[in-house]
Amino acid sequence: VSAFWILSVNSWMQTPAGYEIGANGQFLPGDSWWAIVFTASLPYRLVHTVIAAYLTTAFVVGGVGAWHLLKDRTNQHARKMFSMAMWMAALVAPVQIFAGDLHGLNTMEHQPAKVMAMEGHYQSHPDGAPFIVAGIPNSKEQRVDYAIEIPKASSLILKHDLNAPLAGLDTIPPEDHPPVGPVFWAFRVMVGLGFAMLGLGLWSLVARWRKKLYDWPLLHRAAIVMGPSGFVAVIAGWMVTEIGRQPFTVYGLLRTAQSASPLDAPAVGASLLAFVLVYFAVFGTGTWYILRLMRGAPKVQEPGVRRTEKGPIRTAGITPGPARAVGGPIIEQPAKEDGE
Repeated sequence: VSAFWILSVNSWMQTPAGYEIGANGQFLPGDSWWAIVFTASLPYRLVHTVIAAYLTTAFVVGGVGAWHLLKDRTNQHARKMFSMAMWMAALVAPVQIFAGDLHGLNTMEHQPAKVMAMEGHYQSHPDGAPFIVAGIPNSKEQRVDYAIEIPKASSLILKHDLNAPLAGLDTIPPEDHPPVGPVFWAFRVMVGLGFAMLGLGLWSLVARWRKKLYDWPLLHRAAIVMGPSGFVAVIAGWMVTEIGRQPFTVYGLLRTAQSASPLDAPAVGASLLAFVLVYFAVFGTGTWYILRLMRGAPKVQEPGVRRTEKGPIRTAGITPGPARAVGGPIIEQPAKEDGE
């Protein structure tokens, strides 16, 4: 629920709808709250973000399971952790790539400058635009230096036509350009990690087919390396989203420079410092605790209440004492081994 409302607010700032401008320039609700809540980009952003959360969790679980499999390949809990995480990677990563493609097409329609920055397209391409795999964005000269390109691939991705024309930042006023460098590289980090997740998932399918899922140390080491990849990809994705909408707070309507707080600098600095200190205290404590849990090997059998096959309910590790009839002598019972 919280994810929906947070993303609804953010999506309104990205693709505003359902508003009116008041006499003093303030935003006012229009005739329909539905238009405000369910903006054009919300469905794509919500699906993309929720799937990212599941993938992030899966790769953390998979990394922890792989770590313990390297130490003990017979640990049943570690096997289950790793197996479930790799199923998630193999099945959900391709869905996420597809959802990301749809999100990109929606962004192309409503926030073209953001996509131009993501692609590094300073200039328009009338007969098919290349996809720039890597390079150094040079906003001063309006080009990408040392570009490694795949010819016409951007037109294929964004228009599904190799020869489709794509507009560049040269069609947008310079004062409305987003910072190209951070958006360009954050997008490549996000996409690169997404395909790395897919690759690991496919690798796990091969290992499962060969019955080596728990006996392939190189796969386990790769899963450990990929453990934090979801967090990095999510951060990179939000960098694309938020830096890419600059110089606007509300896209096309309210500039970031116009959104400054009316508070004076000391008040803003004090509140920011307090926020940072509290955040790092909570985040640091939580991280320390989670890492401590991760270091300990999962136990094959946790203590708890269970029922034996031939005996009464008992707590694991505790053998019932001798029984006796009401008012009668104690009846000795022969000791039973655990699991009888």
